[in-house]
Amino acid sequence: MLLFGEDFRTAGSLSLLVSLPTMLVAFARYSRDSSFAVLGANLRFTLVMAAGSVAGAVLGGLLLGVFPDAVLIPALALILLVSAVKLARHE
Repeated sequence: MLLFGEDFRTAGSLSLLVSLPTMLVAFARYSRDSSFAVLGANLRFTLVMAAGSVAGAVLGGLLLGVFPDAVLIPALALILLVSAVKLARHE
């Protein structure tokens, strides 16, 4: 979005389109071994994370038409910056 100047809807759709094959291959690969056993062992955490992901996607989709790009782009940049700083400080 920031690099190519695309709007949020196009950028989000393209992101999903690019990510989908990667996720399908990863799912197929991890399903062959016991990697998904960790999810079963942490079922409550897995369900909370999945619910949060769905709620965030729905809320983000609903708010997309409410706020102009001039507000959303700096907000996204700030979120990414904070995430990068937290990741850099993590040991």
